[in-house]
Amino acid sequence: MGRTARLLPALLGLVALAGCTNAPPPPLVTTPVASTTPSRRVNPGEVVVGVDSVTGGLNPHKVSDQSAVTTALATLLLPSVFRPAPDGTARLDTTLMVSAEVTSADPYTVTYQIRPEASWADNAPIAAEDFVYLRDQLRSAPGAIGAAGYQLISNIAAREAGKIVEVTFAKPYPGWRSLFTGLVPAHLLKDVPGGWANALKDGYPTSGGPFAVKTLDRDRGEIVLERNDRYWERPAALDRIILRRGDPAAVADALRAGHEQLALLQADAAGATMLTALGTGVSVHAVARSTVAALILRPLGPDLAAEGVRRALVALLDREPLIAIGTGNGPASRLRADAEVLAPAVPGYTPTVPAGPPVKPNRDLAAQLLTESGYAKVSGAWTRAGRALTLVIAAPAERQPYVAMAYEVQRQLAVEGVASKVITAPADVLITSQLTAAPSTEETINLVLAPQPAGGDPATAMATNFGCVNRSDGSAPAPLSPTGSCDPAIQPTIDAALTGAVSLADALSTVEPALWRQAVSVPLYQEADTLAVRAEMSGVTPGPPLAGPFPGAPEWRRTPN
Repeated sequence: MGRTARLLPALLGLVALAGCTNAPPPPLVTTPVASTTPSRRVNPGEVVVGVDSVTGGLNPHKVSDQSAVTTALATLLLPSVFRPAPDGTARLDTTLMVSAEVTSADPYTVTYQIRPEASWADNAPIAAEDFVYLRDQLRSAPGAIGAAGYQLISNIAAREAGKIVEVTFAKPYPGWRSLFTGLVPAHLLKDVPGGWANALKDGYPTSGGPFAVKTLDRDRGEIVLERNDRYWERPAALDRIILRRGDPAAVADALRAGHEQLALLQADAAGATMLTALGTGVSVHAVARSTVAALILRPLGPDLAAEGVRRALVALLDREPLIAIGTGNGPASRLRADAEVLAPAVPGYTPTVPAGPPVKPNRDLAAQLLTESGYAKVSGAWTRAGRALTLVIAAPAERQPYVAMAYEVQRQLAVEGVASKVITAPADVLITSQLTAAPSTEETINLVLAPQPAGGDPATAMATNFGCVNRSDGSAPAPLSPTGSCDPAIQPTIDAALTGAVSLADALSTVEPALWRQAVSVPLYQEADTLAVRAEMSGVTPGPPLAGPFPGAPEWRRTPN
C-alpha cells in the first residue's frame, strides 16, 4: 500500500473530529463595496443655467437674432447708456456713464459723458467711436431694432478723447433714452468680413461688461462666461456662469440633481409642468420677452397689394390654433397679443382688436371681400382671370413654433380654397435678405410668421415696425421694416408720436384701428420663457419687464446645501 493510501484514513478521521468540535468556522472574506465621490467639489462661484438653444446669431440689435441667450450675453457683455429699472423705466447706467442729458432744444442735442476708465477688455476705450458705429449700422441695416430713432440723428461729435459725445437730432426725440443700448466694439467689428451681417454672428470678440466669453461651443451646446478681470467696476460675485443646452426633461432632471442651478426655457405646457413639479426647492416664474409672434401679410404683389384680399385672408384664418401651436399652451399662451403696437407685458397695454376677424373667422365676409376683389370660387379654388390664388408662406427654419404655425396657416387656407406653399430659411437670411429682395412674380413672400420687436420706446417701436422712410432718390416712401408695411396716410401720426408732438395714447387711437383695418399684421402672442431657480441661489429674480433675469447676474450668489 502506498504512503498516500495509508495517510488517507487518518486525514478523514481528523476531518470528522474537526466537524464535531465547537471551533468557529474560518472568517468570511468579503469584497468591500466601492465608495464614490463627486468628480469635483461643488464650486459656489459657478452657476449652470439650463437653456433650450445656443444656436443662431448673437446680435441683440437684429430681429433675426432675438433669443434668451442673445439677451443674456448682451446684458452681461455689452455696455449700455441706460438700463431698465425694476419698474421698466430707463435708468442711467452709472457703471458706464457719468451723465446723459438734453443740453439743447434747438437743435435737439443730447450730451453723453462716459466714465474715463470705461474700456473694452482689450483695453480699447469705450468712446464716441462706438456710438457712431452703432448709429451708422442701425439706421440702415434691414431688420434692425429701433431703427427709427437712429434715423433721427443728424450728427455725432466728440470731445475729450471721445469720452464726451454730443448727439444732435434732426427733430425733438423724447425716446432718446432707448438709444445706445448694447454698444458694440467698433474698433473690432468695423473691419469684420461681411460687415454688419456677420457682426456677433458666432461670438463676442471682446467684452465691456462684468463677464466675458471663455468658450462658445455650439456642438456641445455650452457657453462658458467668466468674470471679466478687466472690468473697471465692482467685480461680479460669481466666477463663472455656464449656459448649457438641454430639453425640458433633461433640464428638470439636472435641476433636481443640483447639476444646474437655474433654467430659462421657452417651455410648452408639458415643460412648464416638469419644472413646477420639482417642488418647493425650485421657484418657477414666467418671464416675458421683448418680441411678439405675428403673422405678417406683406402688401406686395398682384394679390396682397389689395387691402380687400388681405382682409379676406385674415377672415379665413382661425387664430386660436395658431396661438395654441406656437405657445404649446405654455406661459406665452397667457400673453395673447390683442394690440398692434404695445405687447401685453408693456406698461399701458390695452387690447384694441376689433370684433370679428381675427378674433373669429368669418367665411361669409371673406367670400364677399374676395368676390369684390375680382375672385371667383371655381372647383373649390379661388381664382381670378384664370389664375388660382396661390401664396408663399415663410418662417425662420430654426424656430420650430413658427414653422409649425406656418404649416397650420397653409392647412387652414387649403380648406378654404387658397393654395400655398411653405418655405423656410435661417432667420437671418429670411429677415435681412429674402424679405428685402426685389419682388418677383413667382417667389414673392406673401405671408411671414416672424417675431416683431416690442421693447424699448413704444413710439420708436411703432415707427420701426409700421413706419415709412423717405428714399434718397425722391421716389415714394419705403417701408422701414422688411416685413413691408408703410402707409403714408398714418405716417404723419407716427412721426408726431416719435417726436413728441402728440402723445402715444392719441397716436394709438389713430394708428391701431388703421393697422387692423389694413390687415398687414395679425399679432398672436408675446413670447415668454420659464425661469426656474433652485433655493441655493440668492439674488435671482425675473428681472425688469422684458429684460429677463440677467441684469442682476453680477449680484447672484450660490450657497450649496
